[in-house]
Amino acid sequence: MSITVEEPAVEERVDQVTLAITDGLATVTIDRQHVLNAVDGTAQARLNEIWDQLEQDASVRAVVITGAGTRAFCVGADMSASAVDKTGLEYWAGLDPNGFGGLSLRTTLDVPVIARVNGYALGGGMEMVLGADIVVAADSAKFGLTEPRVGRLALDGGIHQLVRRVPYTQAMGMLLTGRKADAAEMQAMGLVNEVVPAEELDAAVQRWVDQILACAPTSVRAVKQMVTQTSHLTATEARGLRLPALMAALDSEDSAEGVRAFQEKRRPVWPGR
Repeated sequence: MSITVEEPAVEERVDQVTLAITDGLATVTIDRQHVLNAVDGTAQARLNEIWDQLEQDASVRAVVITGAGTRAFCVGADMSASAVDKTGLEYWAGLDPNGFGGLSLRTTLDVPVIARVNGYALGGGMEMVLGADIVVAADSAKFGLTEPRVGRLALDGGIHQLVRRVPYTQAMGMLLTGRKADAAEMQAMGLVNEVVPAEELDAAVQRWVDQILACAPTSVRAVKQMVTQTSHLTATEARGLRLPALMAALDSEDSAEGVRAFQEKRRPVWPGR
């Protein structure tokens, strides 16, 4: 299994968001390269459809979200003249409960999401990064919640998530200026897991995928669900919450196989149930 994002020939370029599933790995690619993979209403709806589909597919064990081409992961909402048809108040009143790209505030997806950041991750694109679990970036990538520079706000979780994920002064230094930061700086803040040269990005993402796939599927789903569903609780309260994925993992064939494999000094073969 390998992760490859192909750039379409110019004559075949079509606005789209694609989903490919191979051997338990789902790859979601935003392919709107003429607007640096900015998301319009159609792309937003398609992304929500994809996440809904993946929530129901028990065979999917990891997801990679990325942008097509080499210039951008996603630069947020499509601000081209034909795409902007709402005032700030109208946008705020109609916010998607799942956040930007159907991901930034989604709490119902029990599968790890890796953001493969190949270029600019700005505005809503940065919010999608904040909605991922693991972030792997090319050293040329740039991050930022740049909405204040165009008189808007990061309403899809960007403001609230960034200040909870990185030190306060670092978050406010970005939020109050709308400035961009490179991948190395974001890694130093703790938001990016790994930074590599652009030509090594796929290999780096693959390493993270392989490590996820080495774990029991039921355990990984339980971990993700326990984190997303208990953030409002103390650690003691969270420990006692009988979540569906937790109960399934504790009484799973995976848990029995893991013990057997350890005792027999072999790699486990996960039933996934």
